[in-house]
Amino acid sequence: MQSYTVQPAKSVKGEIAVPGDKSISHRSIMLGSLAEGVTTVRGFLRGEDNLATLNAFRLMGIAVHDDGEVLRIEGKGLHGLAEPSDVVDCGNSGTSIRLLTGLLAGQRFFSVLTGDQYLRKRPMKRVVEPLSRMGADIRGREGGSKAPLAIIGRELAGTSYASPVASAQVKSAILLAGLYAVGETTVTEPHLSRDHSERMLRYFGADITPFDGGVTVRGGRNLRGDEIAVPGDISSAAFFMVAGLIVPGSELLIKGVGVNPTRTGIIDILQGMGGSLELLNEREVSGEPVADILVKSSRLKGIEIGGEVVPRAIDEFPVIAVAAALAEGRTVVRDAKELRVKETDRIAAMAQNLRAAGADVAETEDGMEINGVERLQGCSVDSFGDHRIAMSMLIGGLAATGPITVSDTECIATSFPNFIALLEQVAAR
Repeated sequence: MQSYTVQPAKSVKGEIAVPGDKSISHRSIMLGSLAEGVTTVRGFLRGEDNLATLNAFRLMGIAVHDDGEVLRIEGKGLHGLAEPSDVVDCGNSGTSIRLLTGLLAGQRFFSVLTGDQYLRKRPMKRVVEPLSRMGADIRGREGGSKAPLAIIGRELAGTSYASPVASAQVKSAILLAGLYAVGETTVTEPHLSRDHSERMLRYFGADITPFDGGVTVRGGRNLRGDEIAVPGDISSAAFFMVAGLIVPGSELLIKGVGVNPTRTGIIDILQGMGGSLELLNEREVSGEPVADILVKSSRLKGIEIGGEVVPRAIDEFPVIAVAAALAEGRTVVRDAKELRVKETDRIAAMAQNLRAAGADVAETEDGMEINGVERLQGCSVDSFGDHRIAMSMLIGGLAATGPITVSDTECIATSFPNFIALLEQVAAR
């Protein structure tokens, strides 16, 4: 088991680009495979999660050529996938297994999806239940609530589903199934989750209509291959945003970051805490808004975080907790119960780790209460096999009184293979 020790930094300075957006990279493989003709993808994130998706489609007969810079996907159309000759291993990727469950429900073949020890613990009923309403035949452990999942593809019927949670994975699974369903499929949410699926489906020519509170897709429309440029992942940029804010004397430019409004909750939260974050050179690339982000060290203050901003920053809460631990005053996080069913229980994991580093943190059922301290303390903590927990604690170590060691850091490769290299590049000591 690998571990990594980060030393306190005097400042964080420089200019970096973070890897391509993980969510968009997943969807580029999926929709490129279902489209007719060739799709080229630049900026694809070659993390373990995305490679699990890529390997799944290769197993289903899709040719994907990778020269190290550009992916070339030879799409076979909506009905061109072949029955996989083996179980499809999604590794640690919740996006892979949930979106594939929706996509495979409408195929005319049998498939089995599984993953690593962490993924097999994650709840799948949230996608199995609405897909079953469409006529899907999906079997799994604990009544279909845990992987492995066995899927017997069949004809689907459109449905209208009111999701009890704002989840892009749930929404996207249903929309992908809706491509194969007879009639219209509509998904509504309590708050708008990230809309990368809707944007890319429209970009590829799907018959899709977003509306206030939801989205409708009509089945049967063929997709066409196209060129995709994947922007930098704002979830990856978030670690360096917080690093630039919490280490005195810092100034950092993060170039080419996706700033989709359904993902910019992290910026709203950090600015609300008094953080100096400025968007520069705003533009649109392949249907997604992109900007450069200038970060300067700031005196942060505690705030209350809840409501509609939570799904717009759901993946960034571990590093938001680090920022809150070093902010003046009290930060209250609520409406974030979804964090308990991520790669690990991120509320419990961050509370435990930050307390080990001397922070004043209390768990609540749907969030946490954090009273800021002047500095974190050197310590040893566990990643719990969760890439975002590992990276968040390493960022906290930049503003600690002594080194912080994080164990089980191999998981970082699932989303940010060059994280430690970039961290060492910008941290002055």
